[in-house]
Amino acid sequence: MNVQFAVKDGTVYILEVNPRASRTVPFVAKATGTAIAKIAARVMAGEKLSAFTLNGPTPAAHRGQGSGLPLRPLPRRRHRAGAGDEVDGRGHGLDHNFALAFAKAQLGAGVTLPVKGSVFVSVKDRDKPALAVICQKLHDMGFRILATSGTAKVLSDAGVPAETINKVVEGQPHIVDAMINGDVHLVINTTEGAQALSDSFSLRRTALTYNIPYYTTVAGARAAVEAIAALRNGSLEVAPLQSYLSGSY
Repeated sequence: MNVQFAVKDGTVYILEVNPRASRTVPFVAKATGTAIAKIAARVMAGEKLSAFTLNGPTPAAHRGQGSGLPLRPLPRRRHRAGAGDEVDGRGHGLDHNFALAFAKAQLGAGVTLPVKGSVFVSVKDRDKPALAVICQKLHDMGFRILATSGTAKVLSDAGVPAETINKVVEGQPHIVDAMINGDVHLVINTTEGAQALSDSFSLRRTALTYNIPYYTTVAGARAAVEAIAALRNGSLEVAPLQSYLSGSY
């Protein structure tokens, strides 16, 4: 369970108690067409799980989910998404492949993926091999790659053209200047350690302020690049939900 407390004058108040699956279960239920909450309630009431047929056909469509974080109105907050962050909305994308479903989910969460422009990348050492593959795809799509010196060297060694840009601590003109000037349209930044997190604070703050898509994991960046490629090949389409469930889109 997820419990929210408030303490005043030495008295502890419980504000709310939610199942940790309160967001995941509705999404999975929609994605699979299975009334999971109803089945769980009946199991808790004494029915056997084996009484339910749970091995249905694989859904024809793919689903993606994106979270909306209400961080923009809080100018002094240190922005690092984690388990303690409140989520004020979820975008649910539905389409015939993962890339388009993810793009729709991002759009529903308030994130508009660019189909051209410049990408800034700066990642921790263990993510650099995977980043080279991601950046190669971005370069092949015509994106300009900007990177900090260490990341730029790794990319160049891998045959991916990358331009070096200063970190904020290295002095102006630096990456935040480029973001404010509208010269950066996507950010991929994975960090490790307290100092790296502190150094990237202004980067995260600026991305939120200027609505620049910002990915902090290799998995998220890879999904975003797949979605961008799909968007470049055609626009998003709207179809009745039943058509996705039946596979007739």
